[in-house]
Amino acid sequence: MPPWAHARIDTESPDLSPKPIRKDVDTETMPPVALVLALGMFLLFAALDTSGKYLITSGLAASFVVWFRFASQALAQMLISRAWSNAELWRMNNVLLQLLRAITLPATTLLNFKALETLQLAQTVSVFLSAPMMITALAGPLLGEWAGIRRWLAIMVAFAGVLVVVRPGTAMFDPAILYSISATFVYALYGILTRKLAGSETEASLVFYPSLIGILLLGPFAWTNAEMPEGVFDTALLLGFGIFGMIGHTMFIKASRIASAPKIAPFVYSQLIWMTLLGWIVFGDLPDWWTVAGAAIICASGLYLMYRERVLRLARSAAQVER
Repeated sequence: MPPWAHARIDTESPDLSPKPIRKDVDTETMPPVALVLALGMFLLFAALDTSGKYLITSGLAASFVVWFRFASQALAQMLISRAWSNAELWRMNNVLLQLLRAITLPATTLLNFKALETLQLAQTVSVFLSAPMMITALAGPLLGEWAGIRRWLAIMVAFAGVLVVVRPGTAMFDPAILYSISATFVYALYGILTRKLAGSETEASLVFYPSLIGILLLGPFAWTNAEMPEGVFDTALLLGFGIFGMIGHTMFIKASRIASAPKIAPFVYSQLIWMTLLGWIVFGDLPDWWTVAGAAIICASGLYLMYRERVLRLARSAAQVER
């Protein structure tokens, strides 16, 4: 699953010190350190999904694995962020939207892990890479941020790519892909709510509450189906696989401090390579040509969408300078 689908926690206390102001981020080159961090963090997020699929296909219930994932994250954040004295962690200004957003992320993760019970890693990540286009589509009616005709064309092409991966109405159609599509849609809502709350809520609370709500909501289902793995390796993986997300998010924070978001964003598509590679190494899975073709269409549409947003951003900057 791409990085935006995971409950990435900020393991550091909020840094309130002044940040240096960057120059025009669209004309800067990508620092080599940021390049390494970007590739590394997406590898770790791919390892997180790979670990989840391994545990689930080994016989553990998806709800139990997801619960452990959020529990380990919440515990780590509470300890490292000193939850007992960190008001930023608990503060909520818009309680209703905070709680609604907090529900969507555990739901996304659970749906994705249900899909991974039978689907290949490359299949689920291919569908999930359409999430930015879905967010752009929903931002119009929900946030009033309407996309232009060119971006709408990119969105429609991306959805065509999803259909190529899914292949509805054919013998190759797997109903489990509906979990992946649902996960992508729910995550799009998560992205919309994050954008809505970003200006009023603390970063610490936005990161913490999805983990906390995930523990509370999934707890009854998780422990009804609770069964610890038998082997030492599987047990260690269950207890520690959330570390992949924690380290990956730390790398994301560090990369964001030395490179702009538009520079980092295209590297999300490297996760398709990592997921395919790990799927082959761990499970012996290789995607068929339909999945490869659909993923290529989705990636091309996403990259074009980023390009159009960059063009529009530069045009707005130029207009402001002229004023």
